Order: sequence, then C-alpha cells, then structure tokens
Amino acid sequence: MPEPADPPTDLASARARHDEVARQVRDARYRYYVLSDPPITDARFDELVRELEALEDAHPSLRTTTSPTRQVGAPPDGAFAPVEHPQPMLSLDNAFSREELAAWSDRMQRALAAAAGAAEDEEQADPRDAPSVALVCELKIDGVGIDLVYRDGVLATGATRGDGTVGEDVTAQILTIDDVPYRLDVTDPPALLEVRGEVYYPLDAFEAMNAARIDRGEPAFMNPRNAASGALRQKDPEVTRTRPLAVWCHGLGAVEGVGFERHRDALAWLDDAGLPVPEATTVVDSLDEVWDFVQRWTAARHDVPFEIDGVVVKVDDLGLREQLGFTARAPRWAIAFKMPPVEQATTLRAIEVNIGRTGKATPYAVLEPVLVAGTTITHATLHNELQVQAKDVRPGDRVMVRRAGDVIPEVVGPVLAERPAGTRPWSMPTDCPFCGQPLVRPEGEAHHFCENVDCPNRLVESLNHLASRGALDIEGLGEQTVELLLERGLVTDLADVFRLHEHRDELLALEGWGEKRVDNLLAGIDAGRRRPLERVLVALNIRHLGPTYARTLVHALPSLQAIRAATPDQLEAIDGIGPTIAAAVHAWFATPRNAQLVDDLIALGITTEAEVADADDTALLDGWTVVVTGTLERYTRDEATEALEARGAKVASSVSGRTSVVVAGDNPGSKVDRARAAGVPVADESAFEHMLEHGRLPDTV
Repeated sequence: MPEPADPPTDLASARARHDEVARQVRDARYRYYVLSDPPITDARFDELVRELEALEDAHPSLRTTTSPTRQVGAPPDGAFAPVEHPQPMLSLDNAFSREELAAWSDRMQRALAAAAGAAEDEEQADPRDAPSVALVCELKIDGVGIDLVYRDGVLATGATRGDGTVGEDVTAQILTIDDVPYRLDVTDPPALLEVRGEVYYPLDAFEAMNAARIDRGEPAFMNPRNAASGALRQKDPEVTRTRPLAVWCHGLGAVEGVGFERHRDALAWLDDAGLPVPEATTVVDSLDEVWDFVQRWTAARHDVPFEIDGVVVKVDDLGLREQLGFTARAPRWAIAFKMPPVEQATTLRAIEVNIGRTGKATPYAVLEPVLVAGTTITHATLHNELQVQAKDVRPGDRVMVRRAGDVIPEVVGPVLAERPAGTRPWSMPTDCPFCGQPLVRPEGEAHHFCENVDCPNRLVESLNHLASRGALDIEGLGEQTVELLLERGLVTDLADVFRLHEHRDELLALEGWGEKRVDNLLAGIDAGRRRPLERVLVALNIRHLGPTYARTLVHALPSLQAIRAATPDQLEAIDGIGPTIAAAVHAWFATPRNAQLVDDLIALGITTEAEVADADDTALLDGWTVVVTGTLERYTRDEATEALEARGAKVASSVSGRTSVVVAGDNPGSKVDRARAAGVPVADESAFEHMLEHGRLPDTV
C-alpha cells in the first residue's frame, strides 16, 4: 500500500482536496454497500481513506463529525425496512505492514498500562507495564457484514451493516441460508444475543454460477462479495434461496442473559449453539506469532473455499476490551491486516482474439503490466463478445483486473471516471485471425467459433490439450516440443503424434535432442495410447465434453464405436447427457475430417474399449466425501478423482464437517492442518490405495 502524498501545507488547498476525496469515498461506500457495484478497487478505496486521514492529521479542523473517516458503511437506501442495531456495528482500522501492526500493538498496550495506573496518560505510559494480552487471529472473510439478533433463542432480525447504527431488514433472506439456525441449540437461551458475522459466496459455487452465466450470454458477477451482497438484497427471498450463500459468525454485540470472559469462549458457545464459526481462528501471545499467522495465511489465502482479504487481530480478554474502548468508528482492541489486493487498476492496451482447441473464439485483454496478488498480469480473459459489451470495456480504458487463486485473470470492468475521450466500443472480428475463415456464432450460444478443423491455432491448442494431464498425459510433449514438431512438419494432426516412432531418426537430428529425450517422448506416447477411453474422448476436443460428461458417456456406451454410431436421441437418452452435449458429440463424429482422424487413431492402437468395473467395486466408497490435496506420486489429480468416483465416493474441494478423509500427497498445504484440527483422518498414498481396494482405511490411519 503506497503512502499518501504529503498533504498541502496551506489550509485552502487542503480543504479543496479534502472535499474532493471525501466525495469520492462517500460515492464509493454507497455503491459498495448499497448498490453492490463498487466504482474502484478496494486498494484504491484504502488509498483514498488514508489520504483523508493524512489531510486531517495535517489540518485537524478538517476532522469533523461528517468526515468519512468518522463514519461507517453507508445509509440504507429505503429498499428494505430500517433496523436499528442493539449495539453499533463499527468498522475496523487497517494495517498494511508489520510496522503498522506493531504501532497498533504499542498504542493498545500503552492504553492498558495507563488504565492500570502505571502512568498518568497514554503518552507517558510504557507498553512493558501493560498486563499480559492474549490475541485472537481470525481470517478476514471478504463478504457482507450481517447482524443476527436472537431473542430468547429465536432469530428476531437479520440486518445488513447499513451506516453502522441502522441497517436493512433482510431477515426473510437470511432464513433461506442453511447455515443460519432459526432457533439456537441451547437449553437456557439468553434473552438477547446479537451475533456479528459475514455472509459470503463459496468460491466453487461462485465460479460455477459465473461460468453458467457466461455461457448463457448473461453478465458475470464482478466478485464473490458483490454476488453475495446482490443475493442478500433480493426483494424476493425465494431468489436468495437459489443462491448457495454461507455464513461465518465471528463476534458478539449486545448480550443479555449470558456472559463470557474471553472471545474464544464466546466463539465456542456460538459453535455449540449451532452457529458456524471460522475454523482457522487461533489464540496467540505475541506480535511475532500474529505475524507468523499473517504470513502463513497470506501464502495460503487461496486454500480455503471462500475469499479472504486479510487477518483480523483482536484482544481476547473481554474485560481488557472494556478498558480500551472505541474511537468514533472503530474499536481500539482490534485491527485488520489487509493482504495484497486481488484487484488492481491498469490500462487496457488492446483486445485480441484467441482460437481454442474446439474452435471457440475468446477475446482477451492486452494490459499494461500490473501486479495483482503478487503476480504480474499482462493478459486477462474477457470470455466472449457479449461479456465485453456488457462490461463496456474499450481499448484505452483504465480497467479493474482481478486474479484470485488459480482462476484465470479477468477484466471485471472499466473505471468510467477515468475513461479517455474518443474510445469506441469493441466488437468481434468477422474472420478468424489465424486462418481467415469466418467466425460463426451458433444460434442460442454466447460464443463465436472458427469451424475450420484445420485452423493452425486450433491444431496447436488441440495438441497441447492432447498431451495434458487431463487428457492423455504424454510426458515429454510440452508446448515448446509441440511448436517444434509443427515447425519441422513432423506433426500435422493429432494422429501424427502416434506416428512419431516412425520418425525416430528425424527426432534424433533435432538440435539439443539425444537418445534419452527421444526415447522418453516415445515412451510417453506409448503410455498415452493406453489411457482409458474417457480420457481419449476428452483428448478429441469435442465441444462441451469435459471429464465428467466423458465418464458418463463411457459408462453408458463402453466403446468408441458405440459412441460414434449413436444417434442424437440415443445420446440424449443417457442420464446426465443433455441435448447440447448430445448434439455436440454427434456433430463431431459426423464431420468427415474428424471421422478420418478417429479411424487413424484406432489403426494406431488408441484405446477403444472401456474397462468394465466389477459391480461390487462401484459402491465400495458409497457415502464417502473425500478431499485430495498435494501431489500424488502414482496418480494425477484427475486419475485419483476418477478412481474415487468409480467406487461411489464424492470428491470435494474443501474440508468440512462432512469430509470422510483427506488424501494428502507432497506439499499438501493448509487442508491437512484443517483436517487434523477438525478430527478428519489424513491418508497418504498407500492408505489411499488401501481405500480403493478394500473400501476402508487401514488401521494405522
């Protein structure tokens, strides 16, 4: 986070700048909290707030009760009934470095030392005279703040933050979320319990929803937080019910009829009462341990199934919190460390089009290089022409770019306030940029396609996909090797890969190639031709046919000949195969060029029959939920998933209370820690293979 520029020394200039920045902050807050449509990135918003604080530090007369630095959230807009919170929902002060965390700790300990009578005031107090302070570290979920008020154990109201004092009544919407109990699971419920939490969108569900919207030509949601806010503010609760929202509860407001001495005790009570509390919460005794927690989770921020943007540090002892009190907008006993943002602004230099392995034409952004979440981004996806039009991004715009975890970077929208004059809307070119053939948008679809099977870029993408781990997993056939083989004319279609053993001498003549490299490549190709039939189908680059649908197809039609001979009606009759996939599969095999390719692959020894599983094996792990993490030595991730699903198990991406076992390979990340903390068994590769064979874990796990 860059430091704000030095504020103007003369009051008139400072006041003018303060008025302008305050206007931007108020507008951003309103659009963030009320409209779920922020005009700037979180990082830019933080910069503006810090600039306001610097201006007010230099000119204290600017620090008025109406300054945005003294306010929280945004006033409700009247769309929902107002609800006054029993206790105000304040914001948190932010830290962006270890030094700022240390400065907060120093202020907090000086205040406690002064309260203990070690000095007349905080300025003279020595932090070493403060009592011992235990700190609670929690993940800062990037969601929508929510206030749940239980009276006599029954949910009375659920409200948004609003302006911190008055929020919006979204009780009906909150009750559609499975995580929120209507009645607390306690025998003697308190008269009043005000629970603070965050409503969020699980990442898997968010990405699946956006992918479906993009395929339908609908605008994608900007990020999980905005999607959660929009879902929560639906006037019809039944619309909210269709969105898989979740909740974490992280603290209390007003309480009558129950008391706690420590924050950790309150969280344990909430957990016992049936409310979800964050699993990663940790109690520490020093700032060094706080920093260790921050660093660990900054590195592992994408290992959890929800989006986090920081770490919240709180004093554990509730009595010490009373002594520390509050500023006008934030508690003095807590601070939020902000992680590097997953969104940043940069300049959109151009919009280009790539042609993928199925012929899909995908526009992408060429960007002024920008650092996002620790990675320099120069290109980002724009999905399709409809998404470009919906976002109205134009070459020359300042745009917001987002990168979260392994998700491909994408442009989420323009910064309209900074749009240069003279920019023009973008439209899809009429012809393929690689082969010059027309780009076609099929009726009812959102994407354009190059339908030329021999398009040179389709061939490059198809060969790279053929060799990928999700398809035939051909060791030694990487992108650079593909380019070299195409350049030398050794490969002109997918079948030529399996003819390379006829060109061993030509491979040996390639610069830098020796017998070991050639033999390894040819061995990888031989292994590739023996992959299971469903992997062969994935390798063929049939539109809409991914691994899951390929397995479904092979289960019903266990031979390549049966699949290619099936009519659209026969394919559509297979449970799980809809009309879109049925039409795509039939059309692919009916194309003469593809039919010849299949004949060639069959002649070259590719797998054409599916292995028939023992009927008893298909239910060995029925009812199990398994998480696979890290790198396994003898299985790719897809192979492990296939083996588990073939035995009836459900494979999940995150650890939860429903997880039966976590299978851990090398470098497993934080999922193993969460499993052990939750008492979930952790199996190594040998135990995994025992599971597959016997339907149970070995006794040693």
